[in-house]
Amino acid sequence: MKAIAIRGYGSADVLQYEDLPTPKIKSDQLLVKVHAASVNPVDWKIRQGMLQLITGYSFPKILGFDLSGEVVEVGSAVTRFKPGDLIYGCLSAAFGGAYAEYAAVPEKVAAIKPANMTFEEAASLPVAAGTALQALRDLGNIQPLQSVLINGASGGVGVFAVQLAKIFGAEVTAVCSSKNFDLVKSLGADRLIDYKQQNFTQDAARYDIIFDAVAKESFSSCKEVLKPNGIYITTLPSPDTFVQGALTALIPGKKAKFILLNSNTEDFTYLKDLVEAGKMRTVIDRTFPLNELAAAHTYSESGRTVGKIAIAIG
Repeated sequence: MKAIAIRGYGSADVLQYEDLPTPKIKSDQLLVKVHAASVNPVDWKIRQGMLQLITGYSFPKILGFDLSGEVVEVGSAVTRFKPGDLIYGCLSAAFGGAYAEYAAVPEKVAAIKPANMTFEEAASLPVAAGTALQALRDLGNIQPLQSVLINGASGGVGVFAVQLAKIFGAEVTAVCSSKNFDLVKSLGADRLIDYKQQNFTQDAARYDIIFDAVAKESFSSCKEVLKPNGIYITTLPSPDTFVQGALTALIPGKKAKFILLNSNTEDFTYLKDLVEAGKMRTVIDRTFPLNELAAAHTYSESGRTVGKIAIAIG
């Protein structure tokens, strides 16, 4: 099969388009013909070697987590899927494997693809929408009428966080560039802040939840604009976040938390149902073919992406 692999960590130049063996599946896995994948910042952070304690030193390594495609074979222990099913899902951080024509996908991290989405649109969901869902629902315990701020509202995670916060009945303040105001307002945002003109941490407003979807602020900088029992959630598990999370967990009041996605069929099915009900959509900035993945990574690294970058595979 054709795949993009790396044989060492480094710049986008280490991404090589080559022939590699089609993966052999285990009893609890699906062999999926991958039609689309997507780029998340974690992909190029892994490529650069920033997470090598987790991803290890075994090469060649196929990166990529989000995927959608068609099941062509199922393992002996698989009960939920059959050949011919159209699925989407998310591979593990330690192994990856989505930037290829075929992938071995554990049954427990796959769900039926939303019927009203293209493969590229479906492949944009798992990491970004799953992260937003679990951050707001599970860590934030979001409730109707709460005041929620989404920092990075026009980014990959942010576009889903805005929509999900509205689905849960919250009042949403969205922080992004003014050029993306129309888009973010169309997703449901009630109030808009241009981060180039105004620092929300100096604002008079107070929030029940601050979800820093781009990990640009700290708990310390956001603390003053949280309500007495407010929750700060970031996508970056930094040493500071570990310390603040541990300290705030022990005492009443404001909390600091970080989100690490737990990929599972149940949450991906929940997202599928929202999409099929017309309650949530994706925003795709650009689509690249698999053999131009290096350009896709470079674009993602620029920090200018609005929504998601999709990878068309076959």
